[in-house]
Amino acid sequence: MKRPVSTGVVLSSGGGRGVFAHTGFLAALEEMGIAVAAVAGCSAGALVGGVYASGTELQRWMDTIAAVRTSEYWTPDSWPRFFWNMMVRKGRGYSGISDTRAAIDFIRRNLTAKCFEDCRIPFYSLAVNLTRGAKTLFSQGELAPRIMASAAMPVLYRPLEIEGEWYSDGAVIELAPTEALCCRHGLDALIIHHTAMHREGREGLAWALQQPWSLIEILYLLLYRQRPWYLSGQALTFHRCPGGCGAAVIVIEPDLPELRWPLNSGGAAIQAAAIAQVSGLLRPYLAALKSDPRQLAVPAAREKPGMPHSTGVESGNGGAVR
Repeated sequence: MKRPVSTGVVLSSGGGRGVFAHTGFLAALEEMGIAVAAVAGCSAGALVGGVYASGTELQRWMDTIAAVRTSEYWTPDSWPRFFWNMMVRKGRGYSGISDTRAAIDFIRRNLTAKCFEDCRIPFYSLAVNLTRGAKTLFSQGELAPRIMASAAMPVLYRPLEIEGEWYSDGAVIELAPTEALCCRHGLDALIIHHTAMHREGREGLAWALQQPWSLIEILYLLLYRQRPWYLSGQALTFHRCPGGCGAAVIVIEPDLPELRWPLNSGGAAIQAAAIAQVSGLLRPYLAALKSDPRQLAVPAAREKPGMPHSTGVESGNGGAVR
């Protein structure tokens, strides 16, 4: 008897825009009957992926983010405290505008499982370990702080201490954690949903300087300057796992509306656009995705040069990938 098809998903960083987009992506998969067997996420992708993997119903999560208040995830220092730290103390020891406690509490309230080990499906959260200067793929321990560690954008949030080491937004080092997921879990397909916007050069900087909260847009320029191996600029592409397991790697790069900081409007339009685009892109291949997605993978010889081939991941509370 043929075993059921096993599909994993990777959710990229992407700020608040990514939160709504990834939620729409998962809603489209559920609507099409594509079951998810494993999840990895970075930053916004870690938040949505962690909530989903924990067992929280997607509709409940959609209702939550539709009514979320800025104070639930963003608690900046008062102006007097900010100026005291910057002017009097000359920035010594000042590592971010907002504490992470409110955001961790928000995450914790929306999780069904408390720890990685209790998730209904395997989940991995990418962060950067500032203490060691290393990439870390969390796979064990309490979920909420390790999800927030992945989303603690430099300058905006203070780094998060976990078991004596300090962590920050995984997008600093990689926009989406693709390694080891399909090989480790014997997946037939890995769907990457990439929502991080890519702007560069004079045009990108000029655009950032014209926006409200230009500082945030410049941070995005710096964080999202990377071009991961799987990106092509096309809405939908197919690859084969560079780790050698033969799984199909399906990459979706949606064209979505923008979302300004703070994230208090426009989310519903992004979510709806993600649902529509993911559904429209994948439905022509739905039969193959449910029966034999490996047939969608392009031959290895056609893959892009310079793709990673290492799939080693040190699991544990840190799980640093070196």
